[in-house]
Amino acid sequence: MEEPSTLLTFGGLGIIAVTVGLLMWNKVSPVVAMVITPLLGALLLGFSISDITEFMDSGVSQVMNVTVMFIFAILFFGILTDAGLFDPIVRGLILATRGKVILVTVGTALIGVVAHIDGAGATTFLLTVPALLPLYKALHMSRYLLLLLLAISAGIVNMIPWGGPLGRAASVQGIDPVALYRPLIPLQIVGVVVVVIIAVLLGIRESRRISRRVAAGDIELAEDVNVRGIADAFSERQREERADIVDRMNSARWVYWANVVLALAIVTMMLADILPPQFAFMLGVALALPLNFRGSSLQMERIRAHAPNALMMGAVILAASVFLGVLNESEMLESVALSTLSVMPEQLGPNLHIAMGLIGVPMDLLTSTDAYYFSVLPLVDAAATQFGTDSMEIAHAMLIGNIIGTFVSPFSPALWLALGLAGANLGEHLRYSFFIVWGFSVLMLGAAMLLGIISIT
Repeated sequence: MEEPSTLLTFGGLGIIAVTVGLLMWNKVSPVVAMVITPLLGALLLGFSISDITEFMDSGVSQVMNVTVMFIFAILFFGILTDAGLFDPIVRGLILATRGKVILVTVGTALIGVVAHIDGAGATTFLLTVPALLPLYKALHMSRYLLLLLLAISAGIVNMIPWGGPLGRAASVQGIDPVALYRPLIPLQIVGVVVVVIIAVLLGIRESRRISRRVAAGDIELAEDVNVRGIADAFSERQREERADIVDRMNSARWVYWANVVLALAIVTMMLADILPPQFAFMLGVALALPLNFRGSSLQMERIRAHAPNALMMGAVILAASVFLGVLNESEMLESVALSTLSVMPEQLGPNLHIAMGLIGVPMDLLTSTDAYYFSVLPLVDAAATQFGTDSMEIAHAMLIGNIIGTFVSPFSPALWLALGLAGANLGEHLRYSFFIVWGFSVLMLGAAMLLGIISIT
């Protein structure tokens, strides 16, 4: 094993610490933190502008395909959401609950799964919380139960290639997002089944809580909850949100089913490796625009509507590639990893990624998503690979352990949106949800081991 350089070790630690601090305290945007900090750090360590340019170029070249994929994936699912692809499913699930508490909890979990297929947390909560909150209020169910069920169902779906966490992990590890995702498909299926079981158990617990309140005279249950009225209100709200474009959309019934076929075809081509993901989503956007919107002006208008989200994600990944390019190519990250190994218990080394995965949810309270994947993951990868652990397995362990906690993290903007929509507060949400979310995360890590996705050495 090589001897680590003290200068590179302290330089790398300094760059990582400053970057994580800036990201955690929201002092600057991720783009600023992940470009300026490594640039200044490398200059202070004596690297020339020419060296740093090579470091940056190496980093950017590794993530360009992932960046393109994200931009077009966000546009693609944004267009399908504009077209109302998921609305009939959500409406059908609301009606299927029939105002029964246990069916409502199961329906909530399934709605969360469907709504998060586009990978955008904000869209998920905008679609689901206003739709389901009236039902929860009518049945005297806890709004924190609503948030918990949406958090774990969206968390398990968030492993998709166009979801933020997996995209970040793929760019850090230099692995194709679809290749990183394929082994996770069986785990997602298991996860959805477990989420439904949890929803049933929580529904039973909630039914008993409501019964106790009724017996104590605190509340009175309505004889007939107007579920159809709640579903109609959801449909009306969706129509109102699209009022400015609905007259210019292709609204024939066949268009909806054409969108279903298109979505399935694009995802299938990507997962079957018929087309690389960036080209699959590019093709999807090119087909979805004329299918749903008449005329080039409206098509460009819908691209402009979703461009901010697409460009923001693309900019973050490109900035992170600069950060990682400097740390990797300068050998700072390797030096930090070697120094870490020298003080780490030897038996922990090969399983460091699993240990980090086990505390992935608590770390969501301490680090932002960007800090976790762009600072913690590469450091763990550099250390664990010294013991022969595969980089994909490292990414899987840390992703599975952390991703379920996305929507209990105060660093998640989508969570604050959900809290606002539900009229809830973060402290109560954490007290209600945190340990269930963490337990679910650990359960998913165990399932991943049984499925052979990750292994203990």
